[in-house]
Amino acid sequence: MKLGYVIYYVSSVEETILFYEKAFSMKRKFVHESGEYGELDTGETTLSFASFTMADSNGIGFKKRDPSFQSSDMEIGLVSENVAESHHSAVASGAVEVKKPEVKPWGQTVSYVRDLNGFLIELCSPIRQ
Repeated sequence: MKLGYVIYYVSSVEETILFYEKAFSMKRKFVHESGEYGELDTGETTLSFASFTMADSNGIGFKKRDPSFQSSDMEIGLVSENVAESHHSAVASGAVEVKKPEVKPWGQTVSYVRDLNGFLIELCSPIRQ
């Protein structure tokens, strides 16, 4: 078994896909004609967004989250060879800066931003073995 999808529920799938394309130079993989579901090509695991309407229609006991809620109990981790540049691009594209890039004791550079939905995003360099 392998992880195939990470799906976040959002108010606007199209706006979210456009944000990730601009802020992180991700490529659109698929957006359904209904606008209720979309995917970004991120490598082996697909980052997906679905509308709150789709969540309700799936009958999974979904509770809509207020984007102003600053929860850190989950994050999207994006690996970049140049965290400072990626961080700057994200903020210039509308991401909210949480923490500027810093080098961790193990040598990895890490920063944090929030997307237009309030989701926490870690930008980090690859961990070198």
